[in-house]
Amino acid sequence: MVLAKLSAALLAAGLALPALAGSRETELLEQLSARLEKLEARNVELERQVKALKDEKDRIAQGLDSPRLSEDEPELTVRLKAVEKDQLNMKRAQKIAESLAGIKVGASLATVAQHAYGLPGNIDGGSSQLNYRADLSVEVPLAPIGDIDHKLFAHLRAGQGLGLNSAFSNLGFFGSAPNALAFRASGLNPDDSVTILGEAWYQAAIPLPFLGFKPRSRETLELTFGKMDIFGFFDQNKVAGDESKQFLNSLFVHNPLLDAGGEVGVDANGFQPGFVVSYLNFTDKPQPWRLSFGLFGAGDRGSNYQRSLSSPLVIFQAEKQARLFGGLNGNYRIYAWNRGQGVNFDGRNTKHTGFGVSVDQRVDDGINVFGRYGKLISGELPFDQALTLGAEFNGSYWGRAADAIGIAGAWLQAAKAYRSGANGTLCAAGYDDNGVCTGTALSFTPQGAERVAEIYYRYRLSPQFELSPDFQYVTEGGGNADAKAVKVFALRANIAY
Repeated sequence: MVLAKLSAALLAAGLALPALAGSRETELLEQLSARLEKLEARNVELERQVKALKDEKDRIAQGLDSPRLSEDEPELTVRLKAVEKDQLNMKRAQKIAESLAGIKVGASLATVAQHAYGLPGNIDGGSSQLNYRADLSVEVPLAPIGDIDHKLFAHLRAGQGLGLNSAFSNLGFFGSAPNALAFRASGLNPDDSVTILGEAWYQAAIPLPFLGFKPRSRETLELTFGKMDIFGFFDQNKVAGDESKQFLNSLFVHNPLLDAGGEVGVDANGFQPGFVVSYLNFTDKPQPWRLSFGLFGAGDRGSNYQRSLSSPLVIFQAEKQARLFGGLNGNYRIYAWNRGQGVNFDGRNTKHTGFGVSVDQRVDDGINVFGRYGKLISGELPFDQALTLGAEFNGSYWGRAADAIGIAGAWLQAAKAYRSGANGTLCAAGYDDNGVCTGTALSFTPQGAERVAEIYYRYRLSPQFELSPDFQYVTEGGGNADAKAVKVFALRANIAY
């Protein structure tokens, strides 16, 4: 009985399996068909995307091949071209920067207003004057020749107005030119303002020993030739050497014998042709020393390239940097000069020889002192000795670190030959428009020394803009003990880059 029931159950199960198997296969086929449809749809989508990517790639390639931008270009192309453009601009800027590397440019515009008290009435030019001067300088380094560095320098200058200088000259003063900034190109009408090429020179710096190992060189031989300002190479002074920022009277800008005395023999614009050889030794870097020799065309014809070396000015200078007063920097220079045909006060041409000293020394963090002395050994000028002393005080002492106060005094001794053999003239009534005395010209005999004092305050409005009120006091002009003291007030504006 049990066996019969078991057999019946097995038989029933065997009969049910085919039916169940058919149903399962159908379900699986349906699932496979659905998945296949999905795969086919996805494949179509992938093919569409691949085609789109291919089209995008082709558009990008076409866009990159063209240097232009269009509205239909892909964003990636636009961004890539923008990056390329920025990179090209950077390279272009880098090339420009490399081509300009080492070039130095300086520009300045200075204006001076002056008024003098104590001048005779109707003095030539009047007692109030206004002038300006503009300067532009460019220094261009050249490609080195081996270890030799060399460069070109050019200096352009323009200006109008002679200040009160002509008035002081008409009064017979030795050298007091109260406005060293005054400039007007030679021979021009006062209405003209013409730019001149004041300086144009070439300089080569040769490390020594020659053909040695440059990084270990501690000596340099400098060769300079061209048209130049002699005071850029001789008689330099850190405290009294820049009339646009420091003292205005020419007696304090350079050695009075060389400048006011006319020993340098520059042209009408203040420049001359020359050649300078300089040996610099910086074995002791904080305290280097230098020897310089200069040969310059001088005089009416020598300074303007007519007969430049027929009777030149020869000058030699030795200078030394020193660390004194607890390591504060100072510069000490001594020089001597010779002119084969210097001009005496009576117009005769004779040999002139002299020597000078220029010193500037910092004695405190904000105090710089200076001194110059000059002595004429042979030749006859109205004065044969000159001494100038002064100091500049930094504004840090009163909370204006960029400001400064300068004060100086000058003493010009009348030469013995001039005192005994020449009489000066003074027109007390003043001069007419032609420079002729309108009254009686008073004669005087030079007896002593012309004395000049100057004080200025340099006020900085910005790093490029400074104002400087200035006061000068001149006594015994031309060595005349009876001469009336002259007081000069000035305001200087200087814009420099």
